[in-house]
Amino acid sequence: MRFPHRLRRRLRAAAPFLAVGAVLVLIVECFVFNMPFFRSIPASTDSTAAMNELGPGVRRTVDGLLSVSDPTEAYVTLKADGTSPYWRMQMVDRPRFEEAKDRLPTLLEDVHVRVQCDGGAGAQQVGSVYAPGSQYFESSCSGTARVWLEEEAGSVTPLLNVRANVRVPFRFNWVRVGIGMVLVALACAFRPGSQLWRTPLDMHDRRQRRAMATVCATVGVATLAAVVGAICWAFRMEFHKEGEYTFDFDQYDHIAQALLHGHVWLDLRVPDELAALGNPYDAAARHRLLQDGVTPIYWDYAYRDGKWYSYFGVLPALLLFVPYRAVTSLFVPGGLALPGAAAEFLFMGVATVFSLLLVTRILSRIAPRVSVGTTAVLCMAYVIGADFVYLWFHTNFYTIPIAAAMALVTAGLWLWLGAWAPDGTLRLRYVAGGSVAMAATLGCRPTFALASALVLPLFGPYALRRWRAHDRRGAVRCAAAVLAPAVVTVLPFLWYNHARFGSITDFGNAYQITVTDMTRFHTPLANLLPTLGYYFFLPPTWQPSFPFLLASPTPLASWSFTEPSAYGLLWLMPLMVAVLAVPFLRARCGKLWPMLMTALAVAAVLVVFDTAVGGYSWRYMADFGWLLMLGATVACALAMERWHWTRGIVVLTVAWALLLSVLTVFVLGAGSSLFEANSGLYYEIRSWFTILE
Repeated sequence: MRFPHRLRRRLRAAAPFLAVGAVLVLIVECFVFNMPFFRSIPASTDSTAAMNELGPGVRRTVDGLLSVSDPTEAYVTLKADGTSPYWRMQMVDRPRFEEAKDRLPTLLEDVHVRVQCDGGAGAQQVGSVYAPGSQYFESSCSGTARVWLEEEAGSVTPLLNVRANVRVPFRFNWVRVGIGMVLVALACAFRPGSQLWRTPLDMHDRRQRRAMATVCATVGVATLAAVVGAICWAFRMEFHKEGEYTFDFDQYDHIAQALLHGHVWLDLRVPDELAALGNPYDAAARHRLLQDGVTPIYWDYAYRDGKWYSYFGVLPALLLFVPYRAVTSLFVPGGLALPGAAAEFLFMGVATVFSLLLVTRILSRIAPRVSVGTTAVLCMAYVIGADFVYLWFHTNFYTIPIAAAMALVTAGLWLWLGAWAPDGTLRLRYVAGGSVAMAATLGCRPTFALASALVLPLFGPYALRRWRAHDRRGAVRCAAAVLAPAVVTVLPFLWYNHARFGSITDFGNAYQITVTDMTRFHTPLANLLPTLGYYFFLPPTWQPSFPFLLASPTPLASWSFTEPSAYGLLWLMPLMVAVLAVPFLRARCGKLWPMLMTALAVAAVLVVFDTAVGGYSWRYMADFGWLLMLGATVACALAMERWHWTRGIVVLTVAWALLLSVLTVFVLGAGSSLFEANSGLYYEIRSWFTILE
């Protein structure tokens, strides 16, 4: 294959960096990640018996699996000769495990063990049947050892035996190598003196347009793969324990079924005892019902006048869940439920593509000679700072309306900014399309609808100039293009509110069945400043073992809603502080300066509103993070093009943010994470690091 001359020259310049990087990646893969193989070469690999000696609290099933009958005596006994510090949980193979799951409802996917030797116990180890690497662990021991099975009574583990003195196999992991090569390629692309820093951004250039199309297509393919995977691995998202609330995370599918049945309440049973309560929002009264065995009482659903509702925006159900159930009903009686993760992935794919296009459009307007490298780095900074990594990987019905609103608001703003033709004329179809998208956020997450205020600095001056120039028709057409589509879009959502709760402005938040009576609750004033501090300044908490990052608690003096989180926004994306420079950049930002200032003001209003009404939640950062990043990316772009030494600072900061974002995917105890979505994958990645400790 013959490359163009310019491309060949660039490849020759990058070749030494790529070659050195590739060698380093291979060295790390073969020697660092496979250190256990070299350390265990002298292993005897012998066992004192083909089958472990079982303690009194363990029995072997007909399948040969180990079942826990008494956790206080649940151990197996074996001998370690000290020739290898590594052990292996010998588990049933996958086909036998899948077959046994249907017969053994208490069969676990993973097992927790602890080695006791010479009177001392080691750290707890976890092995998963879906993660071969996790089945090896290190524990220094020589002599007779007890391996405790730390599981509940009645649990059936996937264990057949535990082996000592094992030799860890050499494993060349192409995924790790691929990740390493991607990092090398990024480091090479953004190295000092790279062609990316010397090439001006020009979206009229066909090569740059093709490059942007390739990036967007890659996001699209990844989104499609995630959606298909979510549909193929779908399962019922309803959980209930005796004496507790019922957690049903298929809330959007219930909305879809209700709409298909022609009403706005959910087709869920209401217990007579709950309906008879004088105040169903009294948490203590509901707790007594739960203790008496009354069920189902749905957690975080809206309840009013003897019916269940959802207080989450209806538009995602109309766009995806209703059509999916309607189409699948042609093949399956009643249709199928669209998994919430599939919808969330689809919305986030759209949001990511339009975010890249939006940042590129803004930078090309404000800094016409901005480099491709600056644009690419700040696109990454924007999606990280806007909390996209959290939204991509925390897939539950709570994030669906946020993801849908993010897709709409970025698309709407991109259309608005594209409304001006190169000859200076206003393309009203772009204005109208942006207004539809912006107004539609009211049917997803209403807080995003406040971003519609950006229309004032974008088109208000134009309409005013037309009016003063006696071009009344032009001014009215501009106003109509903004208002008419928005009104038509908003009216159905207001009707939906009235049909459910008797008021067009009542979204149902106060009727949610949760930890307290939301019809009477108000956030204590003393909590406002600490909660604001958590949103921006909550520091990461580190630990020496995987996943290295912990969820930090967010205590308050008085109760209001709060949850653990991994970071505050300024720790995640320190570049966000650059938004404070926007008020001083009026001359450099030109006509877009009023829009950026409005975005800053809207963000300030939203963070105060979220704090006062919603409390503290990791996902709420998405409400205002994207608005702050608009100004921050502009300020950083201007600095990077004026003072080239700032490029290195920005690149390193984005690398930090990317690392922190990736680690949050594995954080436990802060909402859903990879562990809840795919525990096997979680433990396999965990094994890359734990076996090196």
